[in-house]
Amino acid sequence: MRDLFEKIYKDKGPLGKWASQAEGYFVFPKLEGQISNRMKFQGKDVITWSINDYLGLANHPEVREVDAAASSEYGSAYPMGARMMSGHTELHEQLQQELAAFVNKEAAYVLNFGYQGIMSTIDALVGKDDIIVYDVDAHACIIDGVRLHMGKRFTYKHNDIESLEKNLERATKMAEQTGGGILVISEGVFGMRGEQGRLKEIAALKKKFNFRFLVDDAHGFGTLGATGAGAGEEQGVQDDIDVYFATFAKSMASTGAFIAADQEIIDYLKYNLRSQMFAKSLQMQLVKGALKRLDMIRTMPELKQNLWKIVDALQSGLKERGFDIGTTQSCVTPVYLKGSIPEAMALVKDLRENHGIFCSIVVYPVIPKGLILLRMIPTAMHTLEDVEETLQAFSSIRERLNSGLYKRLSAAVSAAMGE
Repeated sequence: MRDLFEKIYKDKGPLGKWASQAEGYFVFPKLEGQISNRMKFQGKDVITWSINDYLGLANHPEVREVDAAASSEYGSAYPMGARMMSGHTELHEQLQQELAAFVNKEAAYVLNFGYQGIMSTIDALVGKDDIIVYDVDAHACIIDGVRLHMGKRFTYKHNDIESLEKNLERATKMAEQTGGGILVISEGVFGMRGEQGRLKEIAALKKKFNFRFLVDDAHGFGTLGATGAGAGEEQGVQDDIDVYFATFAKSMASTGAFIAADQEIIDYLKYNLRSQMFAKSLQMQLVKGALKRLDMIRTMPELKQNLWKIVDALQSGLKERGFDIGTTQSCVTPVYLKGSIPEAMALVKDLRENHGIFCSIVVYPVIPKGLILLRMIPTAMHTLEDVEETLQAFSSIRERLNSGLYKRLSAAVSAAMGE
């Protein structure tokens, strides 16, 4: 028998092995100052493209006022206990009713956290005889939820309806043997690539196959659709989504999440979501803050309009300059470049130190080896001046990357890591 920690000492993992070079700068960086389009990083002013505050509500004066008043009135603990025992309030119910109406569902249930919430939702919806079919590029929270499933699960190729159909045929045969049902899972917007899930085409398959449809719309809620109700509204299939999930951590600029569905489904989930049944209720200051944020999303369409003005300017500007931004159909703006991890480190350091641009860097194993993904999140806080400054900076770093400058700068790092 070996020591449980032996594997940790020998292999830090594909990202962990870079910790000594990366931690504190490339990973676990510290952005300081008020949440805004411009913040401070290591004492320098930077344009921030890594804040999931799509509508600019995090530091909006009206939101700050409500948050402060709620904190003063209730503190940071009330209500104490799980919802089922002592942590339920009228304001929790009000928020649920307003969320359900906003996304055009019969009922909704507020969750403490997004990651935890979607995992628990998947766990509650399926039993050992049921089959899950999900997009291979699904977020880690969905994958972890699927891992809890004791039955069979199949992945289909990303946004590939033919692949989904083949896997639904396999799932149908298996369900006929087990006597179970089928759950199909997609995201409304895939957070790395920015592509919308093909919800309309997936929903159309209900005419041929018997399945229920769960959509994680973390990045679509508040940003897509005529009213901001998300990717289902954008594609005209909200009614065909059986269980709709969204988080407060993106457009709502807060903590928490919710699920929405037919009343009977929500009633079932309320009594079977283990992560909610045995966890403390969402604090009142967050509930009151969420009510204010939802009201602003409903009544202030200019928030979404300002967001998309920046999105359109940034994405069109990048394409005009020949950058590869993939097939994004959302606010998420990926910029794909070719290079090694050491080159990516040198490139991002140049962006931050010499150009004052802060965006997230994504490398292997999240994306294939040899690719660098600079992931940008436009917000309603950004300005057209921010966009122009960023476009100029990106043109500069691409030229240096192609010239081999970053490769030369990173040679010492690569040698030290044995690559």
